[in-house]
Amino acid sequence: MRLVQITDAHLYADKTARSRTGVPWRQFERVIERVIDERPDAVLFSGDISQDETLISYQHACQALERLPCPWYWLAGNHDQPAFMAECHPLVDEVELDEWRLLLLDTRVEGKPHGELGEEQRQALSERLAQSDKPTLIGLHHPPVDVGAAWMDAIGLFDRDGFWQALEGFTQVKLVLFGHAHQAFAATQAVNDHRIGVYGCPALADQFLPGAESFAVDEASRSGYRMVELSRDGGWRTWVERVEV
Repeated sequence: MRLVQITDAHLYADKTARSRTGVPWRQFERVIERVIDERPDAVLFSGDISQDETLISYQHACQALERLPCPWYWLAGNHDQPAFMAECHPLVDEVELDEWRLLLLDTRVEGKPHGELGEEQRQALSERLAQSDKPTLIGLHHPPVDVGAAWMDAIGLFDRDGFWQALEGFTQVKLVLFGHAHQAFAATQAVNDHRIGVYGCPALADQFLPGAESFAVDEASRSGYRMVELSRDGGWRTWVERVEV
């Protein structure tokens, strides 16, 4: 099973609009072309599809994503409007990926850059995990760990401790994928005596400078995506691909 993660396109209704380091639509299209060449079995778009939060920006995204040779799924980031997203393509919270489960969480807080799950969603996560021992991958927008950039860590997942507590006892959880950070990231998180892989993904649009104390764009880096290969026995491997735009 080959899964591709893409994230943080920050699209505008105007396809010619510029971001800090380029034209988001051009960056998005180029990455999608490369993802198509990967022949994935599924694609996860982990939030911040839009920058201007217009319906047209989501329509643009869907038109391009429909070219993918596989099912694709998205979740909302802090810049997104879920109602507009749902008008263009369904928002789902669970996907069966052969022998694996993909659980999608909503960390968006209206009008705020940081994320939260809330007690109700954390409890529901534990209940969902108790329903199956299939190897599980969790996708969310906000980082549930510090990524090492002080300003970004201040707007990550606020109730991260509660998130990890919700996973206690569920050793079938193998991987967590997040967006928001606009940079490649790889770590493991210990949950009791079980370790879970935690991965961030390059943005489709601007890249952020790793390790920065305050906001900084990484002008030397490039757009990209994350490849995740999931095996039937619960094993996996993952890496990042960069794209010249």
